[in-house]
Order: sequence, then C-alpha cells, then structure tokens
Amino acid sequence: MLLDAQSPADVVQAAQVLARGDLLGLPTETVYGLAADAGQDAAVRRIFAAKGRPAEHPLIVHVAAAADVTEFAREVPDFAQRLMAAFWPGPLTLILPRRADRAAVAAGGQDSVGLRCPSHPAAQAVLRQARTLGVLGVAAPSANLFGRVSPTTAAHVQAEFPTLAVLDGGACEVGIESTIVDCTRGVPVLLRPGLLTPAQLGAACGVAVLGAEGTAHAPAPHAPDAAAPPASPAPRASGTLESHYAPRALVRLLSAEQLREHLRKLPPGLAPKPAAAATDDEAPPPLAVWSRTPPEALPRGICHQPMPDDAATCAHQLFATLRDFDARQVQEIWVEAPPAGDAWDGVRDRLTRAASPNR
Repeated sequence: MLLDAQSPADVVQAAQVLARGDLLGLPTETVYGLAADAGQDAAVRRIFAAKGRPAEHPLIVHVAAAADVTEFAREVPDFAQRLMAAFWPGPLTLILPRRADRAAVAAGGQDSVGLRCPSHPAAQAVLRQARTLGVLGVAAPSANLFGRVSPTTAAHVQAEFPTLAVLDGGACEVGIESTIVDCTRGVPVLLRPGLLTPAQLGAACGVAVLGAEGTAHAPAPHAPDAAAPPASPAPRASGTLESHYAPRALVRLLSAEQLREHLRKLPPGLAPKPAAAATDDEAPPPLAVWSRTPPEALPRGICHQPMPDDAATCAHQLFATLRDFDARQVQEIWVEAPPAGDAWDGVRDRLTRAASPNR
C-alpha cells in the first residue's frame, strides 16, 4: 500500500500503522526506513524478521525532537547535547546510555541505544502524529533485506517489500545513512561516517572526535586535547559490518589507473551475458562502470554512468546507481575509488563495504 506524504490523512494513517504495531516504509533525509514502534517489542521483532537481520544487531530509534531523547537515554553528556543542538534534526545518530526500561529489543540487548531526529518533513509529521498515539520513538533501519543496498525511493522499498505500507516522500536528499557517533565513552567516537565530517562534529561539540581505534580525526578549535576513550569495547552500531550495502552484482573498487588498465584488457567486442533476449542489444550487459574519470572507448556490452565530482551529490546518487545497475542485471560493477578527504568518507565507507570479499 502506497501512502502520499503530501496528504494529511495519509500521514495520520501512517502513524496509525505504527501505533497498532505494524511496519511502515518511512522516508527520511538519509534513506527510507523499515519502521516500527520502538516501544512494542513484538513490532520491533517483525523488523528483524522481515529484513533477515540478526537480533543482536541494533536498530536506530528515531524521535520527533531533541526533548524526546530522555524517553530512551538515561544520560546525555554535554558534548552530545551540543551535537544535538548543531545537527538535529538531521543525519546524525548518537549512541547514548539506554534507560533500562526502554527499547531493549531495538538496542539488540545492549545498555546503549542509537538515537536520531530526522529532518525529512514527512518523517517529522509521522513522528509527531504517532507521539499523540503513544509512540515515543520509532525503530527504523533501512528498508531493505539485511546487508543489501539501502532504498532511497518508495519504489525501492516496494520492490523489496511488496505488501508493506510505504509513505512516499520522494527521493531521499542525503542518500546514505546517518553519521554515527558513540557518546558513551566520555568523548565522541566516530563509529560510522556519513554526510557530516569529523571536523564539523568537533567544531560543534568542542571536543576532538576520535576514530573507533582511539585516534583523533581532527582537533576541535579552542578545545583541550581529547583523552583516549576507555578501554571498553565500542557498542555495536548499525551498518558497521565488513560486508554491507551490497548489490547482487559483484562490486570492484578500483583506482582511476586500475580502472583504465582493467578496461584496456577487455576484448573490443565484449559479449553480453547469455539471456533469453532475442538480440544482443536486448541482453543484459555483463559489466557496468561508475567513474569520475571519463573512460576511453568502451567495448560493446558495457554500460557507463558518470560519477559526480562532489561528495554530497555522489552520496545522493550512490544507492540509486547500484540499484539501477542491478536492475540491468549486470554481473559486475567497477567503481572508481573516491578521492581522499573527509568529505568522501561516507561514500568510501559504503563502497568499501559493498565491495567486501566477505559477502
């Protein structure tokens, strides 16, 4: 069932879906989520079952406003409050100590919980309406089968979950999942890169943001040096497995020179993959290329998609491009590796996991 985010009646219906314990395809500015009332354990378990996701792999809980954080978190450090003031609503998830009586199933049994306040107007409208129905927060991982490419349109969600109620809020603006910062160890620790860079985070909270290994990404202006985090292990967080975000096709991440060399070695008349199509032109291409560097003359049977030169636009297009290549039934996707720099870390992270050999 497709609901229209522009329709107030459909927004109310979407909130009612959540309140009665059913699942909802929910648009956010990052990706579409597979949403359920975080306070209904049975509903949250339906998320894990629908995705084929391990129950110990935690979900992010979405709230309508920063004031709702205390419904789920028992402590919010000062630097976390500064991050919330700077970036919420927006594509930032904070891992905070969890209230013992809230969202244990969504948190994968951990004593911490990931919380986010999305900025998408449809998500905001549904969360506010659902709160009037007793829904304090909504658990919502990406609305796709576990480990596969995240959805950035309602059509992507419908393709994976045909019977799901989906609120159509258009294409997602950001296009990759939120930045995740662990706030449970006394200093901010980056667990998953996204649109927001460590420099932006550090400048906002006044504390240098550490990497998961305990090294500072960038010093925060006018702030004391950050101490190393405690020796306790980082909490589990969404989207941090070695293999994730993977299309059906094999992904190869190559430098510009490696990509040129691989393309040079291809025969000039590369044959399409055998298929039931009547002609070669109708048969699926065996290879797709996504690159910033314009390739030399491509052999027949290869489709090429230009990669944007700026990180934000590339992130916006990333998952939709991988899904498009899958829809063309390509066997392999060759991707030019992103350039150096923190702005590209989110894109690099997603592509590296998509190309993991351990898929």
